[in-house]
Amino acid sequence: MQGVLGVKPHVPRSKELESFKIRWKREIQQEYPTNESFELNIFGLWAYDAASGLAMAVEKLGATNFSFQKSHISRNSTDLDTVGVSLIGPKLLQSLLNTRFRGLSGDFQIVNRQLHSSAFQVVNVIRKGERGVGFWTPENGTVRKLDSTSKPNLGTIVWPGESPSVPKGWVLPTNEKKLRIGVPVGQGYSEFVKVTRDPSSNTTEVTGFSIAVFDAAMVALPYVVPYEYIPFEGPDGKQAGDYNDLIYQVYLQKYDAVVGDTTILANRSLYVDFTLPYTDSGLSMVVPTIDKRKKNAWVFLKPLTWDLWVTSFCFFVFTGFVIWVLEHRVNKDFRGPRSHQVGHYLLVFILNIEERIVSNLARIVMIIWFFVVLILTQSYTASLASMLTVQQLNPTITDINELIKKGEPKNWMNYFPNKSSKGGIAAAFDEIPYMKIFLAKYCSKYTAVGPTYKFDGFGFGSPLVADVSREVLNVTEGAKMLQFEKAWFGQTPSCPELTSSVSSNSIGLNSFWGLFLIAGVASCVALTTCITMFLYENRDILINLNPSSSIWGKIKAMATRFEDKDLRSHTFRNSDLSSNRPMHPHILFEYELANINHEQTRCHAP
Repeated sequence: MQGVLGVKPHVPRSKELESFKIRWKREIQQEYPTNESFELNIFGLWAYDAASGLAMAVEKLGATNFSFQKSHISRNSTDLDTVGVSLIGPKLLQSLLNTRFRGLSGDFQIVNRQLHSSAFQVVNVIRKGERGVGFWTPENGTVRKLDSTSKPNLGTIVWPGESPSVPKGWVLPTNEKKLRIGVPVGQGYSEFVKVTRDPSSNTTEVTGFSIAVFDAAMVALPYVVPYEYIPFEGPDGKQAGDYNDLIYQVYLQKYDAVVGDTTILANRSLYVDFTLPYTDSGLSMVVPTIDKRKKNAWVFLKPLTWDLWVTSFCFFVFTGFVIWVLEHRVNKDFRGPRSHQVGHYLLVFILNIEERIVSNLARIVMIIWFFVVLILTQSYTASLASMLTVQQLNPTITDINELIKKGEPKNWMNYFPNKSSKGGIAAAFDEIPYMKIFLAKYCSKYTAVGPTYKFDGFGFGSPLVADVSREVLNVTEGAKMLQFEKAWFGQTPSCPELTSSVSSNSIGLNSFWGLFLIAGVASCVALTTCITMFLYENRDILINLNPSSSIWGKIKAMATRFEDKDLRSHTFRNSDLSSNRPMHPHILFEYELANINHEQTRCHAP
């Protein structure tokens, strides 16, 4: 018991307690003169205080009838059944619960019908005695002294072996052998386990991610476990078998535990117990990628979908027709031969020459259309630049079923970089930790596809399964895990290629139908306004026509008038009636005739 810590109820010193102990010893010695080891313990003090408290409770009740009610006694009754029941029992119980006083064992108080101890003393067992090193109270917790100014710590503790240092717990005897930890040699990725030999000193150094995690878990154990790493190798320095053979050595008791990138499998669990996994679990498929950037002669058509191209062309023609209708009678640039009109129309629309437009309605339509074209152009340019510059990686195989159908050879590592077209392989299956390292190096050439097939990941085979598993969880959930990953796997590379969409990134009509709606409504309103004004201003043609004329004849008459210039437009008046420009006779005649018709229209107007 040397160095053991314990607790006991604290009994404060008082004059009453010392006086009672003296009287107690005197009476015991008188009654039992031959017994010298009869000491008064805490239970005796509690019994004395309980009797005192009961007496005080009875005194509080005063003069009361202390009669008892007899119980019904049968043949099967015990002696306790013959004891009567006090009629003042409930009152006496309530009085006892409310009793408070300073007794021999300290403050007397009953809480939840149990005697409440106000403080406990922490004692350190030394040889055959004990020494108080502190106290514990419900209010202040662990303190050195029972006052409000004491610090929350204990006094000097003498631990087993008379040492002042806190022991870590169970330690293997130094004269016994250390735990033999088997590690793999030269297989898989060296980032997990790497065995390095120094020929000059004939020493072996074992490092790696798995080793770092295991070392951190062992250091965190509440006891010291000496161990050493033993490479699983043959006389030639190569690994003496596969991972199943390595784990089986624990079952054969050649190793006490195995540390490395050992996968937890059902058949292996028949021979050893595994700790909880310290890595992600699962099996995934990695395949080469192909760059599907649009490198062909028609790549300029890919940024927009076919429905957006067709809609844009239709609105281009429709808006051009509206502009021609609005400008044909008032703009000389939109008159003349049809080829001249079409050429000028393309000039205005392609080069955005708004100065060639004279009608206010046409200008409104052009401004809205140029806004639509601007947004379309910017989106088209951005999408085309993305297609020509950003790498778009598509997996060569999407799932295992496609791989089976193709009948590609399945192997790994040395054959993968050659690709299947050169005799290599088309896909590889391996565990997620390995795939993460592989993709970190070749993220621009390969990608993970298909579902993840779950299993338990990497673990340690150890006889200290429960303790090591708990510490492995603490390590994996803490900041040390990130440090180990950065130290052995490096920084996570930035691979935007893996997040690039493999589907079409062309811009569709859904993104622009609102703009086309605004442009279409504006064009229709302008066209309707222009036609309405033209019909109203030239209604005399319909009035003067023969009433028996057909509708087609009326349309032809209005079309003929539409082909004429609107001489009342300010554009023709400013150009043909300028004082600095000679007036041609036919122009003057047309101008005067237009004025006469205008005056007649005003006179006949109702």
